Amino acid sequence: MIDNVEDTTNWLTCGACGNTGGGGAVATYSFTPGMASPSEDGSSTQFAIAATVAYSNAYYYRQWTPITSQINALTYEFDLYIPSGMETAPQAIEFECQQTVNGWVYNFAWQAEYAGTKTWRIFDYGLKRWDTSGIPFTGFAPNTWHHIVAEYHNDTANHVVWHDALTVDGVRFPVNIPHNAFFSNGRNQFSNAFQLDSNSKPTPYQVYVDRMRITYQ
Repeated sequence: MIDNVEDTTNWLTCGACGNTGGGGAVATYSFTPGMASPSEDGSSTQFAIAATVAYSNAYYYRQWTPITSQINALTYEFDLYIPSGMETAPQAIEFECQQTVNGWVYNFAWQAEYAGTKTWRIFDYGLKRWDTSGIPFTGFAPNTWHHIVAEYHNDTANHVVWHDALTVDGVRFPVNIPHNAFFSNGRNQFSNAFQLDSNSKPTPYQVYVDRMRITYQ
């Protein structure tokens, strides 16, 4: 288990890598750990974006010791707080874990899509597309903490990624959706990420994350 992930000062960024195709404008964005308020345990992290170009994004990630075996159960969970006045500002909010083992990329990503389908979507890394999970997304109420739990596993013999379930504020939605892993011939890695997407205006906004935890077996 990796606990209090949000408190680390070692979040990395990679320019426009969160944008479609990994190119285009680089948004102005920041992360600020150690926020006493709002927080649940005395220390949250603020993630903020102030894009000047529509639909540009802010991608934050952490690298961990590689997991070199099949993941039979992976849980990525955190609490999310959006200040009043910013609750409709995002185009989307995304989060993921990713394992690369023996050259195969197993991507476990979710997107809360505010525009378009207004659903929770999962990412097909090989086809580079977002697919709906069938779970409606109705937004997050402002000035309150929301608890999100994503459950996954993979099959390294058949190179398949499974999105098992998503829980939002205590309501669990089983999805059981598979998609193929992607062969990249890359080195073994394990990471988690969090991303803010700007809308068409683009409207600046910030969110707070607390009690972020990764559990796997």
